[in-house]
Amino acid sequence: MAMYFDPTSWSPMRAVDLGKRLFDQSLLEQWLSFTTAWVDPVADLGAGTVTALMPDVLMTVLSEGILSRFGGQAVTATLLGHDLNATLQVLKVRRRGAHFQTKTVLSNMRWDDHPIEHVTVIAHGVRLVPGVPTKARVQQLDLNGTVTAAALVGWLNTQQLDWELSVDASGLIRAEHRDRRITALVEAQVRDNLVTVEIHRANWLGMRIPRNMLTSPAILLDRLPNDARIVHATREGDLVRFRVELPEITGSFDLAQIRSAIVAGTTLIIF
Repeated sequence: MAMYFDPTSWSPMRAVDLGKRLFDQSLLEQWLSFTTAWVDPVADLGAGTVTALMPDVLMTVLSEGILSRFGGQAVTATLLGHDLNATLQVLKVRRRGAHFQTKTVLSNMRWDDHPIEHVTVIAHGVRLVPGVPTKARVQQLDLNGTVTAAALVGWLNTQQLDWELSVDASGLIRAEHRDRRITALVEAQVRDNLVTVEIHRANWLGMRIPRNMLTSPAILLDRLPNDARIVHATREGDLVRFRVELPEITGSFDLAQIRSAIVAGTTLIIF
């Protein structure tokens, strides 16, 4: 059963209470003058048990602080070189054995200016390595979300494909070949990185192409960024529901910058 923090090394109630008190709006200024061990975690490397507790304390304070400051509001962040703008709905942290698991729910999201309606991100095997900067390592990320078909088609049109895509009034995808003057209405879905296309109708120079001459292609999406795996992507009306899995990811952050961003409500940066 998942628990909030390891009771053998840290009291859950004390940790949560610490996070709440530190990020209470009336006490935020107190954090600015908090011990330098928060800004420079390596300062107490010789402190024995303090060092062992540091990841739990960091996870508690960061999650409580970010949720307290940005919960239900717009948040801006730079994540591994990508710009993110979204409304933060949920941020939860659980300890699972030697690591943590986090759950983040975002809505009205823009990822490098690409709109996503809703996404739930589960980070498995999260580990914090105190230092300057502090490192965050994640064993796997699971992303479940929805995007409008129009937004997805708009992104595909930036990928230099042979086809110009748009959403037909019927909800199907209208594909026009840039050189061959072929137009088709198609439906597509993705399973385990394999794209299967069902052709409903196709025309060449305005003439209907007989169905027995049409073949439905299958395209394997290999070499995706960060070795991503698209578990599924399926259209439901004008929305596309998807699940994407990402393997191990490592990032770093500056505690002083994160603290200032929480207090001032500015951009969170993980690099």
